[in-house]
Amino acid sequence: MRKTELLIPASNLEVLKTAVMFGADAVYIGGEAFGLRAKAKNFTSQEMAEGIAFAHKHGVKVYVTANILAHNDDLSGAEQYFEELKNMKPDQPDALIISDPGIFMIAREVLPDMELHVSTQANNTNYETYRFWEKLGATRVVSARELSIKEIKEIREHISDK
Repeated sequence: MRKTELLIPASNLEVLKTAVMFGADAVYIGGEAFGLRAKAKNFTSQEMAEGIAFAHKHGVKVYVTANILAHNDDLSGAEQYFEELKNMKPDQPDALIISDPGIFMIAREVLPDMELHVSTQANNTNYETYRFWEKLGATRVVSARELSIKEIKEIREHISDK
């Protein structure tokens, strides 16, 4: 039986700490770049490192969004960003949440051991899409918001239980 995970968005360090202290199993956060909320106040590298260390001390996972739909000019910066996450001390994020296949491939190359989750922003609406992401190494695919319960059930019937 799979365990349900309470995953909470955290817009800043204070919200992250509150979510951790009030029972979140995991939080997701955005850095200053490569997230769809790039214009919002997000985590600096230092705040991200502090937040991850705090969450891990309390047994809570942290997922970092890198869910932009990238243009050519974004690709080299994404590689550098993932290198920064790879070298983050004392702890790295537990997973990345990604929408773009190109960004996914860069993350897989730079962070081969990190879990990669596919964002709802990738519009995952059919079971072949889930199979596609699984073949690339995704450990989680978040369904598109528009799916009905019937459609979700049909997807579950056609994908593995990994």
